[in-house]
Amino acid sequence: MKTFTAYVEWDEETNLYVGIVPGVPGAHTQGATLDELQENLKEVLQLCLEEFKGSTDDLPRFVGLQQIEVAA
Repeated sequence: MKTFTAYVEWDEETNLYVGIVPGVPGAHTQGATLDELQENLKEVLQLCLEEFKGSTDDLPRFVGLQQIEVAA
């Protein structure tokens, strides 16, 4: 069992949550609720990992997020 971190945003245009798993190509999806998004992310992550034949050693390692402040 391996744990991944997902980046979650709210899309006001579609009224859906959007989730991305950094470092896993193709691991992104959406859902109407956070619970639905989590289930969808789990499913798409499992499919993506099948493409890597279960080995995650070659995937980039997610380090974290940074907040950057700029004048707008």
